[in-house]
Amino acid sequence: MLKEILYQFNPWWEEKFVTKLIPRPLYLQQLLKAMDRKSIEMITGLRRVGKTGLMKLIIEELLSKIESKYIFYISLDAFGLEKYSIHDIIEEFRKIHKHNRENRLYLFLDEVISKDSYQQELKNFYDNENIKIFTSASQEVLLKDQRTFLTGRVRVHEIQPLTFAEYLSFKNIVIKKSESYLLEQYFEEYMKTGGIPEYVLTGDIGYIEELCDNILYKDIIAANGIKDSTLIRDYFKLLMERSGKQASITKMANILGISPDTSRRYFGYFQNTYIIHTIERCGKLNERIRSGKKVYAGDLGMRNMITGFRDKGALFENLVYFEIKRFFPCYVFQNGVEIDFKTKDFLIEAKYNSRMTEKQKIMFKQIPSKNKLIIDNVDSFLSMKKLSS
Repeated sequence: MLKEILYQFNPWWEEKFVTKLIPRPLYLQQLLKAMDRKSIEMITGLRRVGKTGLMKLIIEELLSKIESKYIFYISLDAFGLEKYSIHDIIEEFRKIHKHNRENRLYLFLDEVISKDSYQQELKNFYDNENIKIFTSASQEVLLKDQRTFLTGRVRVHEIQPLTFAEYLSFKNIVIKKSESYLLEQYFEEYMKTGGIPEYVLTGDIGYIEELCDNILYKDIIAANGIKDSTLIRDYFKLLMERSGKQASITKMANILGISPDTSRRYFGYFQNTYIIHTIERCGKLNERIRSGKKVYAGDLGMRNMITGFRDKGALFENLVYFEIKRFFPCYVFQNGVEIDFKTKDFLIEAKYNSRMTEKQKIMFKQIPSKNKLIIDNVDSFLSMKKLSS
């Protein structure tokens, strides 16, 4: 039984393997560069954002250089694997191909957190075996690893939804310079659709609805033993409504008739599954703690399914956030006036085809920063690619 399952997941052991997947070069190159590094590569991100596809693309690249019997892939949440540990599965792989302990093996372990002992098992592989490991998870698992088995052993690669350039590539759209007037139209379609690869390709609203249900029920309700699924769905709707705005845990608790502590736990569950991202208010510790965090949707297609395609300014700000997420931004809030983002080197206000208020202009001018950017249209958004990382 186990042997049959492993062969099903590793067709390259018996035949030529071609993925036919659309590549995402930035992530693929990063992961391929890590091939000879002594580390476990943890690929994280929202469900169905493309983590498995990236693993398959890496495998396809490896197969051009390495004999197929040294490459192993498994989705650890697959039916039939419930009673097996990761070590049981890898031992069966070794038996199939008669691998000794000196053989250099390449393991791709999808949805690794479905095995309760994954931290210790990965640590043992890392410490004692000649193995390169790529894993994936749809939750911020390392934040939950209180036993710190993997500290210093793991490099995390968070996969984001498709960028606008990737969206155009997936849709096979090429905008000629003579047709640049089409840019804004396609950009608004991108804001409406979001960046989940399969949804971009199919446009099937049922797919995005089913994805939301899977995350809510598998990753939040079932994973945390929550009995009232209606509360979770209502909390999800509130978070999507607050996308691009400050979210008060206490206010959401009052709306739903739950305690602030319960609201805080729910908020954390949604963060851990990448449905939302948050930034704090800039300032001293007491200001950061007392102020609400600003919420951004993990994917705009999911957000629009709940709220409808409206408030383009908030959607645009959400996309700007993803462009600067790597700079760890905060937001500025003084005397009732807000500036969207501040980083070490940048002060940024996102305004989609609109202008700042007079009060914002004054505050924007007064705040010291090396660089000040007003991102107010598609062209200025695309120019953000030039920001130094």
